[in-house]
Amino acid sequence: MPLADARPVAMIATADRKAAEPFYAEALGLRRKGDDGFAALFDLVGVTLRLTEVPGYRAPPHPVLGWEVPDMAAAVAALTANGVTMNVYDGLGQDEDGIWTAPDGSCKVAFFSDPDGNGLSLTQSL
Repeated sequence: MPLADARPVAMIATADRKAAEPFYAEALGLRRKGDDGFAALFDLVGVTLRLTEVPGYRAPPHPVLGWEVPDMAAAVAALTANGVTMNVYDGLGQDEDGIWTAPDGSCKVAFFSDPDGNGLSLTQSL
């Protein structure tokens, strides 16, 4: 079976699933699909996100998951209202809300992290 026709499954590792679950459910507003005893399951618009505890896990220094959004300002405002802080990186040239605009004007991107430090992002194509 070619994978081009298979539905993906997203996976996020966490050192403490009980601490990470409320962030994904409440701060990000993801719908819970259940819990299989090994991972908390969330719905990403028809794609399953598996939030799995990995003892001693340390987040990588790069984003692991992102979302395309139609309105960056509204998405950032909604997340910050839920207690999410946008990451601001020295020298990237983000605006006061933490939003970076590509030099060619093709997109806007904002970065934030989950409780483990996993990098997450929002992208709006322009």
